[in-house]
Amino acid sequence: MSTTTIAPLTIEDAELLVATARRAAEQAGVTVSVTVLDAGGHLLAFRRDDRAVLISGETSTRKAYTALQLNAATTDLVDAVQPGGPFHTLPTALDRPLLFIAGGLPVHRDGRLIGAIGVGGGAPDQDHVFATTAVQALA
Repeated sequence: MSTTTIAPLTIEDAELLVATARRAAEQAGVTVSVTVLDAGGHLLAFRRDDRAVLISGETSTRKAYTALQLNAATTDLVDAVQPGGPFHTLPTALDRPLLFIAGGLPVHRDGRLIGAIGVGGGAPDQDHVFATTAVQALA
């Protein structure tokens, strides 16, 4: 039986994700916070533009955590937490709050979940684009 080792998300990877997301936001004229978590949910990198709204730091981190825990883009989960949705009670069920707003993405390497990125500060659709741009740069 052969096992394939998947390289974990490194600090260099995390810095690339942050820099790329911030550059995409700057080009759109948006100030953001960017959070990168490793596969265990530990903070690898964080950056808040000094002009970004303060809450964006919290939202970027919660978006990354949500994307990591559910291994899904937060934009794909928004409807699932609406009344009648399968995850309706999930936002309040855990000690560590999840955030079902676009801008969080899982990060995969060779098909394996290795971390997540969250972007906050712009409109949700903008945050999703900035996070997607960063993940594509890492690939």
